[in-house]
Amino acid sequence: MVVFHRVRVVIVLLFVCGSLRDALSFYLPGLAPVSFCEKEEGDKNSDVPDCKSAIELFVNRLDSVESVLPYEYTAFDFCADQSEKRPSENLGQVLFGERIEPSPYKNKDTIIICQSVCLKSYNTEKTEDKAKLEFLKKGMLLNYQHHWIVDNMPVTWCYDVEDNQKFCNPGFPIGCYVTDTGRAKDACVVNADFNDKDTFYIFNHVDITIFYHIVENEAAGARLVAAKLEPKSYKHTNLEKPDCTGPPMSLGNKFNGDIKIPYTYSVKFVEDKLIRWASRWDYILESMPHTNIQWFSIMNSLVIVLFLSGMVAMIMLRTLHKDIARYNQMDSVEDAQEEFGWKLVHGDVFRPPRKGMLLSVFLGSGTQIFIMTFVTLFFACLGFLSPANRGALMTCAVVLWVLLGTPAGYVAARYYKSFGGEKWKTNVLLTAFLCPGVVFADFFVMNLILWGEGSSAAMPFGTLVAILALWFCISVPLTFIGAYFGFKKSGIEHPVRTNQIPRQIPEQSFYTKPLPGIVMGGILPFGCIFIQLFFILNSIWSHQMYYMFGFLFLVFIILLITCSEATILLCYFHLCAEDYHWQWRSFLTSGFTAVYFLVYAIHYFFSKLQISGLASTILYFGYTMIMALIFFLFTGLYVCRVKVQSLAKLQQNLVGRRGPLLVVSVHASTHCVPHYHRKIKTQGYWSEMIFCICTAFKRVSINYISLVGHSVLILSSLILK
Repeated sequence: MVVFHRVRVVIVLLFVCGSLRDALSFYLPGLAPVSFCEKEEGDKNSDVPDCKSAIELFVNRLDSVESVLPYEYTAFDFCADQSEKRPSENLGQVLFGERIEPSPYKNKDTIIICQSVCLKSYNTEKTEDKAKLEFLKKGMLLNYQHHWIVDNMPVTWCYDVEDNQKFCNPGFPIGCYVTDTGRAKDACVVNADFNDKDTFYIFNHVDITIFYHIVENEAAGARLVAAKLEPKSYKHTNLEKPDCTGPPMSLGNKFNGDIKIPYTYSVKFVEDKLIRWASRWDYILESMPHTNIQWFSIMNSLVIVLFLSGMVAMIMLRTLHKDIARYNQMDSVEDAQEEFGWKLVHGDVFRPPRKGMLLSVFLGSGTQIFIMTFVTLFFACLGFLSPANRGALMTCAVVLWVLLGTPAGYVAARYYKSFGGEKWKTNVLLTAFLCPGVVFADFFVMNLILWGEGSSAAMPFGTLVAILALWFCISVPLTFIGAYFGFKKSGIEHPVRTNQIPRQIPEQSFYTKPLPGIVMGGILPFGCIFIQLFFILNSIWSHQMYYMFGFLFLVFIILLITCSEATILLCYFHLCAEDYHWQWRSFLTSGFTAVYFLVYAIHYFFSKLQISGLASTILYFGYTMIMALIFFLFTGLYVCRVKVQSLAKLQQNLVGRRGPLLVVSVHASTHCVPHYHRKIKTQGYWSEMIFCICTAFKRVSINYISLVGHSVLILSSLILK
């Protein structure tokens, strides 16, 4: 029954996910379209007061799949426009290393043919010019990509790939390199004229095509629905009046002397009556054929969930059936008092764990990360954090983390108090500073490397101070407030008293020892997410656009269910082996998924990426360690609290016609809720046994916490009753 209930929940989520996928034409809420016309905004004779005539083209940072170091547009000594101010950027854009600035490529609504932008001259005998030229060659060697923006849309380079498919890349290369053996690398394969050995070819000309759609009310002007370009290379024999013909612009690797690089561009406009403004991102997103793989990932995860649900149901059914049969066969009170298995540890199961301080701090930080992730993915599914809203995803995550200090302090304080801890000051300080401090220290070291390399991803000093201010002035005080309410609240009452003398744990078999169980516990949760991890890592390190938040949210829910069920199973096995040290083991069982994530990230680095250089390697593994720590706290949050209480005392009338009473309580959560006990008659009836199983399972819940009033935590079951 419970298994079918879970399947029903997942089917509903699949329907929602499919709806989100079909709604690609739904544009980002809150973004208004911009109209373009011949008359300038504010013109008294203009029929549309908010109509623009100038089509602004912005340039962004340059990045490469062979390096983790992005650079600003001006770092490569391209043509720049210093007269206009840079547009403001949000926190997420700064953290991602985006540096948007105006470009010298100006156009309105007129066709432009081979217009000169600027001329760059280099004398290789001068140290400064030689350094600029060498840096430009390095960019071409590592295949650094331009990223241009028109009307908040990426200017794409579309080209044919396998099976007559067209791929639209939101970036285009600086140039390319032909090796000394004559092998054309990267974009050099697109032109047969790129054939000189040990030579660089720079794309110094772009043909820009802007697609527009006339609004139904023609007086409102036109709206841009796409912007595409084709990079080309011309030597331009006539530098005063370039005609965009002739041989490609080549740079010999060992050439010395004067070098002149002219930059030109052309612009044309094409009306497109099929594409609407609301669906103008579709041609970019649809060129990434990953949907079928995503559905395969979902089905793979569902199989794992069904397998685990069946295992839990089977174990509970067999266990209860054996226990009920044994109790029904008891002839005396003495027989009933002979407890066995997990019933023997009922007096030790709530004994405070070792290092309870650290465990409570991890639980508090995990709560903070969980709520942040849930809310961020929820808004992303609604479209508020789509790629059109640049930097919104990271900004939302950081702001939520700062504001969720109260739940972190509350959960850490409640657990620490339930463990019998008295050093409340140390607890709240560790909650506020331990995990965030480790992340910040790692991030600061990475930032120092970026500063040293001159990368645009290096966070400016002002932004670094702002991050510290958010942490110390908002997050830390909120953590103190949450801890205050957590310690003020009465302690968690356990259903049974803890024995004064700890019970001796018998010798454990191999599979019930801590390490094997922890290692096995993370396999199935990782199996649910490893395909989704591939796309996420591609988005981060290969600079591909990630937009499938509906799939990601569904995998997120499946991950929660899988973590809780895997932890419940292993907790049950350990308690059956009379090992009552379940708290840390439960946390580490699901948290070990982060270790598999780390191993997969290492495999991804060596098998998929072409990153070279010591700095890029250190940056990759430094940021990977941050992600692994966050993932560890997030998945480890689902501590399986398996509370098994047996009859400590059987009364004589329980062995009569009424039958013995069996008390079973299974609860998976990270927060204290009222403990329910169901006492049922055990006459061997299947209906009563199924009722007992369902009663136990309905308390198996996945933690989901909301900040209400003074941030009191509310536990809401994702497994519907």
